[in-house]
Amino acid sequence: MAASASVQGPRSDSYDLIIIGSGAGGGTLAHALADSGARILVLERGDFVPSEPENWSPTAVWKELRYRTTDRWLDDRGELFQPYTHYNVGGNTKFWGSVLYRLRREDFGEVQHVDGVSPAWPITYETLAPYYERAERMYHVHGEVGHDATEPSRGPWPEAPIPHAANMAAIVDRLRGLGLHPSPLPLGLVQPGEAGGCVLCNTCNSFPCRIRRKSDAEVCAVVPATARSNVELLTNAFARRLITDATGRHVEAVEVEHCGRVSTLRAPVIVSSCGAVHSAALLLRSATDKHPNGLANSSGLVGRRYMAHLATMMQGFHPTRVNHDVFQKTVAINDFYFAGPQTPYPLGQIQSQGRTHGVMAQIVVPWIPLWAYEAWVARGVDWLVMSEDLPNPENRVTVENDGRIRLTYQPNNERAHRELVRRFTHILKQLGFWKVMAYSHRTRNTTHQCGTLVFGHDPKTSVLDPFCRTHDIDNLFVVDASFFPSSAAVNPGLTIIAQALRVADHMRATYFG
Repeated sequence: MAASASVQGPRSDSYDLIIIGSGAGGGTLAHALADSGARILVLERGDFVPSEPENWSPTAVWKELRYRTTDRWLDDRGELFQPYTHYNVGGNTKFWGSVLYRLRREDFGEVQHVDGVSPAWPITYETLAPYYERAERMYHVHGEVGHDATEPSRGPWPEAPIPHAANMAAIVDRLRGLGLHPSPLPLGLVQPGEAGGCVLCNTCNSFPCRIRRKSDAEVCAVVPATARSNVELLTNAFARRLITDATGRHVEAVEVEHCGRVSTLRAPVIVSSCGAVHSAALLLRSATDKHPNGLANSSGLVGRRYMAHLATMMQGFHPTRVNHDVFQKTVAINDFYFAGPQTPYPLGQIQSQGRTHGVMAQIVVPWIPLWAYEAWVARGVDWLVMSEDLPNPENRVTVENDGRIRLTYQPNNERAHRELVRRFTHILKQLGFWKVMAYSHRTRNTTHQCGTLVFGHDPKTSVLDPFCRTHDIDNLFVVDASFFPSSAAVNPGLTIIAQALRVADHMRATYFG
């Protein structure tokens, strides 16, 4: 791995570009600008996830929480909880399920939902389409045109779809028999089924890939970027705050804590790619006399409008049907994504999921013995039902006086989500499943976080401009899911990557031409 040794500190105190965070936004941006000749420093709060047997251990990952942060945040009731987030090279992409969807064309416009309005974006689908194409190539996305009626017009996918395993193939046929239109799930996997490639295991969802064949930001972006001498990665480096000049219009430096030492690192362009929660927290921690409510917060929207999809994990169970599929995460159902004759308002999306392991189920109800759970999940088929979360200014990220993060969040658009769960429960019963289980994180959902630093044209109603530069600070960008005006109802990863590539082109022309 081409990376600076963490204990040695940065090679310089001055760079052309500092990127805080190495996930889908920051890692992709560093890769896209690596050939510009700019001296780039990527700051990562964590370290590399080691390649070890525990990568694929349900006990280590889910029960012992080996890789999850030990941070505790406050929820809306003031109670502490451990968020589902990770500090490491590649960020949370190391643990994602690698579902890489484009937003639907309609998602970029205003959409009426049963419980409110999903606002329009300041850019169109056509603006991002060429960057989606580049993102799919860069992250090895597999799919096939012609199965999904909600999919915008597009060219061929860079990789063929992952074939369905036997049990899932039979379910797909039965779904079609019910009049539904299952489609291949767009997955980012490196050389699946080939020698030296992805082995299509049953520990892809929420597990780090031991052989590094999942398309995460470390594999696809950070490692190739840091192979160049002008791109430096500093791990175990926490960005405490941003330092502005006397005018308050320009960020001069990042105050960084690294191996017990605090230093000041300077660059004429600085990017926060910490994720929607931590980018908002960084700007709030960086308050000054000229920015008493946090940097770039003249709109009052920094940290507000937090969104996380309404997501319910579901499992269809039948006592006499053993599910022999190893990799079953290959199917999507988008029949309920838009309003239509049978659906007067949008409901959301359904995806098949990676296999649930007994330990994972036991965490929810720990007094049932593990052997019983193992027998149960061996006869189950796992799904994710996901609906759009609408922006609400009262759903927000704040920072307490002691520096602890508080997440005040109540999901909305719940009527649509309940209806989608009800309909899919009925579908699973029609498929012959004897019992349907459902579980949701609700107010403590920190996956698919977005929207805390919304982008737009008007500084009064947005924090960032359409290229993710802050309206208030001339040289400060935020490139992660913070910029989302709406959450849509598909996974946000590919849209973060595509926008990072777009911002990189803008920076290349503006700063590094």
